[in-house]
Amino acid sequence: MAKVKYTREFWVANTVELFERAAYYGFFIAITLYLTTVVGYDDIWAAWIGGVFSAGLYFLPPFAGAYADKIGFRKSILLAFALLTIGYTALGLFPFKAMVLPALAVVMFGGSFIKSVITGTIAKTTTEANRAKGFSIFYGMVNVGAFLGKTFAYPLRIELGLVYVNLYAGLMTFIALIVVYLLYKNADLVGEGKKLKEVWDSFVRIVANKRLIVLILIVTGFWIIQHQLYATMPKYILRTVGASASPEWIANMNPFVVVVSVYFITNLMRKVKAVYSMSVGMFLMPVSALAMASSYLLESFTGTSVSIFGLFTAHPITVMLIVGIVFQGLAECFISPRYLEYFSLQAPKGEEGLYLGFSHLHSFLSSLLGFGISGYLLTAYCPDPSTVAPELLPTAYDKAYYIWFYFAAIGVVAAFALLIYGKITDTFDKRKKNLTEKDVLESVEKELL
Repeated sequence: MAKVKYTREFWVANTVELFERAAYYGFFIAITLYLTTVVGYDDIWAAWIGGVFSAGLYFLPPFAGAYADKIGFRKSILLAFALLTIGYTALGLFPFKAMVLPALAVVMFGGSFIKSVITGTIAKTTTEANRAKGFSIFYGMVNVGAFLGKTFAYPLRIELGLVYVNLYAGLMTFIALIVVYLLYKNADLVGEGKKLKEVWDSFVRIVANKRLIVLILIVTGFWIIQHQLYATMPKYILRTVGASASPEWIANMNPFVVVVSVYFITNLMRKVKAVYSMSVGMFLMPVSALAMASSYLLESFTGTSVSIFGLFTAHPITVMLIVGIVFQGLAECFISPRYLEYFSLQAPKGEEGLYLGFSHLHSFLSSLLGFGISGYLLTAYCPDPSTVAPELLPTAYDKAYYIWFYFAAIGVVAAFALLIYGKITDTFDKRKKNLTEKDVLESVEKELL
């Protein structure tokens, strides 16, 4: 059997995706820390700014993809990495309120092109014979990049400071820009030619589709909790454990668990209806939040140091955050693949691609809500130490773990809502099927008579 080869553009796209993900996750894990400790925003403003930035990255790609179809993928990807390099570098060099918002907008628009153009390149440079393997290579690069980005961000933050994390991100995207300029030569590589009006019309139809919009709202509950890896966890652990804590490395448990578990879990649940597979993940999410809230119980038994198999020690808060993140990773394996499957099946024939472009509307909503809620909860239970009187600091974080109870409540509501949703849609589908079969029988009877 002949070995299937991939084009140069395929390998270039995968390589620069690794650099882009390393830049993004290194920057994003510290976004609210940067906005508060360097730029000077309070926790609430930092949370809303981070939420709007993240929400834009999930909403804009279908529209950016339509524009990329017009100008071609090579020009689009060069534009994307140029914008990212300018934006990240500006965040590193000019950490002032007057510059930060425009710089974040530049990064947001650059990132929206990347999401559409890179996946479009993978699709266009593979065939039916090698597409599945091609996308598995792509998702491998995504996870490797995410892992490396957060891994390098920790020593950079500790040794040099948060602004250097942004400069590191700018360097990564600049390297990607050079690689694309030198090696991504196929100027004729274009997409499907969707017009902006077609994309907008698809968005309007999705919003008008009651079944889809309800599902999106329910799954938003899952992602609100998931987004706390970036919205709450970094400030929470640094304020409760200390400046030497590593939210970057702790967050890496999520992609690690997903990579290790997703194939096994997807295969295990392949015969289970998508909604019920997703329900398993939804019920794991409040368990995740409750685990994170349980650090005070562990500390009551172990003190402030937990021995990990006699090899090293960790703070109880660190241990329970890791336990919670493991549950989150497992939940994601039950939810994400089946959600995309279910979403695509609701699309009209021939419009699956456009519909899937908006499948991440839940992340648009959960970015806004998850980050927004986080800002208020941090202010109430885990405040910025610079805002706390010195005599109150020893007890300022005694109730910090209360934050996770709020997210556990959100997870419980979303999980039960998905179960109810599954029951209602099953009943509706059965009724519709019975009506259809009845119509067919009546038609046959009329013809026989």
